[in-house]
Amino acid sequence: MGISKEDILPIIMSALREDVGSGDITNASVFDKDTSITACIIAKEPCVLAGIDIARWVFDVLDEKINFRPLAKDGDVVKKGKKVASLRGSVKNILTGERTALNFLGALCGIATLTKSFVDEIKGTKAGIFDTRKTMPGMRALAKHAVKVAGGSNHRTGLWDGILIKDNHIYCSTPHHKGAGHRLQVLGSSESVIAGLVRKSKAKGYKNVEIEVENLKEFKEALEAGADIILLDNMKIEDARKAVSLKNKRKGPRPLLEYSGGVRLGNVRRIAKTGVDRISIGFLTHSAPSIDLSLEICP
Repeated sequence: MGISKEDILPIIMSALREDVGSGDITNASVFDKDTSITACIIAKEPCVLAGIDIARWVFDVLDEKINFRPLAKDGDVVKKGKKVASLRGSVKNILTGERTALNFLGALCGIATLTKSFVDEIKGTKAGIFDTRKTMPGMRALAKHAVKVAGGSNHRTGLWDGILIKDNHIYCSTPHHKGAGHRLQVLGSSESVIAGLVRKSKAKGYKNVEIEVENLKEFKEALEAGADIILLDNMKIEDARKAVSLKNKRKGPRPLLEYSGGVRLGNVRRIAKTGVDRISIGFLTHSAPSIDLSLEICP
């Protein structure tokens, strides 16, 4: 997923308003006059770099005269102590933008670093690592960019660009629904709710219709209905392997199989080796630990 300065500028402006407010009163109290300095941004731990352009745009917003020079690019594996950027310009404006730029960099490097650990873990399998919509509000474009530069893939961007029929859609589409145990039976019909919702979406001309299932019975319903993508939600790994086998035996178009729920580094390779096509992981974007970077004044 690509990002542009125009798209990200409102996020940067909001972050600067939050941090700077009516002005940097520490700078005002310490510096009688502005001077020019040279500074560098240093990775304090190994990481995958993501967000270097966002850091540059932070300083551009504050002062277009600041010379920001990237020393590494997004997606690079960076060692501890590596300088990832150098800056030359106003001491006041560099110090004002320091924390906002580092906050963006730290969060995005954290997402990228975690993503690469999963991508590396499943090398040699056919599966891909995908993100989800579990992102900090307003930060989705940046989070998904970080996943992408680390070798992961982006799931749908939002509700507007992909159909994913989830458990609550299924429950609430069941006539006289009885809640979470009543997913399959449609009263007075031979067709299951799962099959009916897939066919309904496809009849309206939507492509890449995805539906969530929790067990093999539901999986078979979705498979026969012609779902384009079937999400195996918190399914036992052995059942996921059986689902792959059932899909491979199917004549005609075969759906993509996506596994989600309870995925960790300790089990992701076992999941990938079942033969699923995609593994989606929410905590790539909602729980990745931030990477420690610092801005230091250079002689």
